[in-house]
Amino acid sequence: MSARELDGLVAVVTGGASGIGAAIASELRDRGASVAVLDREPSTAPEGTLAVEADVALDDSVRAAIETVVGTLGRIDIVVNNAGISAKGTVEDNSDAEWQRVHDVNVLGVVRTSRAALPHLRQSPSPAIVNVSSIAATAGLPERALYSATKGAVHALTLAMAADHVREGIRVNSVNPGTVETAFVTGLLEQAADPVAERAAMTARQPHGRLVSPEEVAHAVAYLASPLATSTTGASLAVDGGMAGLRTRPSS
Repeated sequence: MSARELDGLVAVVTGGASGIGAAIASELRDRGASVAVLDREPSTAPEGTLAVEADVALDDSVRAAIETVVGTLGRIDIVVNNAGISAKGTVEDNSDAEWQRVHDVNVLGVVRTSRAALPHLRQSPSPAIVNVSSIAATAGLPERALYSATKGAVHALTLAMAADHVREGIRVNSVNPGTVETAFVTGLLEQAADPVAERAAMTARQPHGRLVSPEEVAHAVAYLASPLATSTTGASLAVDGGMAGLRTRPSS
């Protein structure tokens, strides 16, 4: 794969100032794209990217940020809908307000950003949208009812968007990461009653025996966003060490 296959293209990454989003923004930049990071706290956006303050839960904020990107970088070719928040609990454990809050970011955030960017994507010679979903969209995980419901919605939305826009030449795909080694996950582990046991459990459920790195997710996003994937649309690429599809024997 050419290291510069994104030369001349402009990418937008929501939630790109930390974690998986920062890894994605850095990878797209390194492959030649001009990258705009949309984030509520954009000050930590990777070096060499355009940091734009935006809240995907607010339509006016998203539209203003998209116009800032176009006004500064001239165009938009790639949108990576990465911004999201987590939630823990069974279906009994979260209030209606919490369900609405998480859905507003994880699902409607994808809608708002894509909707604002579509007029610009239609003018691109190589338009692509990549949505960051989760293993929780396709595998039942304990105490993740709310989060799983929103990521399942992203999975279905990706397919519907791909069908709606394929004739326009706009490709829409998603990545489904497993448990990724981020500061957020580290924070969850530190809050566990037995952090060592909790890490071991997270590691054990991924057949390749370790957590996924943010860079591995970024590599998958970069492929789906690039002109190398021009016949790939409506696809969901698992980056989970085999968790979704493999049923391995217990280690002896």
